[in-house]
Amino acid sequence: MTIQTLNTTIAKQNSLVAPIICLMLGCGIIFLSGHVQASALHDAAHDVRHATGFPCH
Repeated sequence: MTIQTLNTTIAKQNSLVAPIICLMLGCGIIFLSGHVQASALHDAAHDVRHATGFPCH
């Protein structure tokens, strides 16, 4: 195996890491937000809006 082949193999493996992590994170967020009570989700979103400086009411 040459250095160039090895580098190409590593680059292909590294290029899959970010999409896999994003997919897992996205599925986790959807799963968790689907099981939380509506009022808790609303309160969390409301607090984030205030923390980032966006007016909400």
